[in-house]
Amino acid sequence: MHSEALKVAIVHDWLITYGGAERVVDQLHRIFPDAPIYTLIYDKNKMPERFRTYDIRTTYLQKIPFASKLYKNMLTLMPGAFERLNLLEYDLVISSSSSCSKGVLTRSDAVHICYCHTPTRYIWDFYYTYLHNAGWIKRLFIPRLIQKMRLWDRLAADRVDHFIANSDYIAQRIRKYYHRESTVIYPCVHISEIQPVETPGDYYLTVGRFAYYKRIDIAIRACNRLGKKLVIVGGGDEDKKLRAMAGSTIVFKGAVSDEEVRQLYSRAKAFLFPGEEDFGITPVEAQSAGCPVLAYGRGGALETVADGKTGLFFMEQIEQSLAECIER
Repeated sequence: MHSEALKVAIVHDWLITYGGAERVVDQLHRIFPDAPIYTLIYDKNKMPERFRTYDIRTTYLQKIPFASKLYKNMLTLMPGAFERLNLLEYDLVISSSSSCSKGVLTRSDAVHICYCHTPTRYIWDFYYTYLHNAGWIKRLFIPRLIQKMRLWDRLAADRVDHFIANSDYIAQRIRKYYHRESTVIYPCVHISEIQPVETPGDYYLTVGRFAYYKRIDIAIRACNRLGKKLVIVGGGDEDKKLRAMAGSTIVFKGAVSDEEVRQLYSRAKAFLFPGEEDFGITPVEAQSAGCPVLAYGRGGALETVADGKTGLFFMEQIEQSLAECIER
């Protein structure tokens, strides 16, 4: 069958924020502009304006009041919602998955390629972190439900014909949890065209969603401890918690334009990356702008930061280790 005759669909977990995974979906849409994008829930007010011109189709969960705020509490409903999507007309289905979107049902002769950002982290190797930081109601019910979710997730992986991993680190996790091989294709990254400044500004920078596993709290505590200025770009669930622990040298910028982020990269003394990431687009963006990266020495950062050349690693995910790295 000629490629121009293929009917293609793109499936993504949810379109609530414009992060690294959503940038991949954006690029997939550029490759297949006629392909509809199926997703659990879509919040048009939190996505770039151009997404309003895309053919985006949601599940029945979109109709639940405040769905864009409550979607993380819908974990047990997600498998059924994706399985109810009727994709039988498509010859090629590309899922962009860090959760349940890989579990869609396709025709037996269709090809399903999954671009895997990570095996579902909150039911596999980040489970205990997720449980520890959940509210008491979630902690009561999660252990009873997690085994069913793991069984479903493992079976959902069997529906995929070909896995693409976003890093060697994720390829190892796919092999461990799904017993599948994958091809590593790094995600798209905007390479800065701004010339690095010779004398950087007197501030450190971190960019990302305010989710616990990003560990922005470590960056704040380390800069509090050293009295260093830290500029933080982003927002999310942990906003109040992070602001409450921030000292007088911490500056929250909120959401800013891509151009402003590139300017911040080009003038920062260093980019702080304290989380264990699947790949980590922001450290690559920072390095392309001439900004060194101080990263936790696990995960995708090991594949993108050259220790002692374009950045430094700290080996314990605690404020003291990052503070020592900053001073070094």
